[in-house]
Amino acid sequence: MGPCRATLAGAWNPDPLLLAALALWAGLLLRRQGRVPGWTAWALAVLVFVSPLCNLTSALFSARVVHHVLLSAAIVPLPLAGLTPGRRQRLRILGPSAAVLLHAGAMWAWHAPGPYAWALSTTPGYWLMQATLAGSAAAVWLCVLVPDRGAAVIAAGGTFLQMGLLGAIILFAGQPLYAAHLLTTAAWSLSALADQQLAGLVMWVLGALPYMAALLWQAARLADDLPETVEPAR
Repeated sequence: MGPCRATLAGAWNPDPLLLAALALWAGLLLRRQGRVPGWTAWALAVLVFVSPLCNLTSALFSARVVHHVLLSAAIVPLPLAGLTPGRRQRLRILGPSAAVLLHAGAMWAWHAPGPYAWALSTTPGYWLMQATLAGSAAAVWLCVLVPDRGAAVIAAGGTFLQMGLLGAIILFAGQPLYAAHLLTTAAWSLSALADQQLAGLVMWVLGALPYMAALLWQAARLADDLPETVEPAR
């Protein structure tokens, strides 16, 4: 059912394997003198997987979408941004079009009612959802954060469009789509439809915003690389 207002503050996730993984990550950051992007990603991972926000996602679909947006558009790209361009290039195994399609497939599949319900009801499904969203997001960001401006524009632009479209579909669905949240939103003074509409708005606007920013940045850099037009002599 998820937490209510009275129990949210104490609803931390004490999963020992998860805490061990986060401790290992922190140890690697300390050993390698991790910079701000790495520690920011680590702190956000604690927020979405350990803090009460994690348990709130069981009650509110909008909180779940915030979780997915932070995972795909912040926790994944921040450590990649801290790598050297050469290292990012070596890690990149997909072209921009394939990366966009892979990430779109993961996002759309896991936000379909059936797969979403399975992910919420089983531990393997939950972690498969997290892994595929993170892995496919990494494929996109490895295309965005490379010197190839054209590839970066395709990856950022394609993901911006598909995130916006998915968010709009959820926002304007007109009826609750997710049975898992039909009885869990009332404790937060929200109907299931209002919660779903808020989730769609989060994905449409906040979820697409990082990709729009990356698209505009890379498009500007691509324009700077184009040769200037030489006016003919009169």
